[in-house]
Amino acid sequence: MKQFLRKIIAGTVLLFAFATASFADVEQVDNNALQALIDKGVPVVDVRRIDEWQATGIIDGVHTLTFFDKEGRYDAERWLEALDKIAPKGTPVVLICAAGVRSKSIAALLDKRLGYSGVHNHTKGMNDWLKAGMPVTQYTPESVVKSSNEEKVD
Repeated sequence: MKQFLRKIIAGTVLLFAFATASFADVEQVDNNALQALIDKGVPVVDVRRIDEWQATGIIDGVHTLTFFDKEGRYDAERWLEALDKIAPKGTPVVLICAAGVRSKSIAALLDKRLGYSGVHNHTKGMNDWLKAGMPVTQYTPESVVKSSNEEKVD
């Protein structure tokens, strides 16, 4: 099962990594829409790496849950288990990365292959959030929600 899941995820991530079209069921959101979702209590999952969180800070209250490590490796099964504790299938969730590319690929995977609904992707990521002067907090292990997945993904 683990091998099968890895093959599905690898194929889907590669397929959508460079796609430019919007995904029908994944809602693409900007800074204003993200803030509105945060205000409604929708969980936000920052899929970047720990070095990125340390460099730029994080959105207050975000769940830090790295998907890809620096070499592009991932442990989809472990990531999905952690995600399920944050936002089980059928509940809304927002994904954000640095520029919207990684989160877009992961959102497509969740929506198209794994049957999640209510998936939102921040189209331009933290780079745009920071450029707009939106608030961030310094990353420390204590500043994140306990469901954090900060370890290196093998």
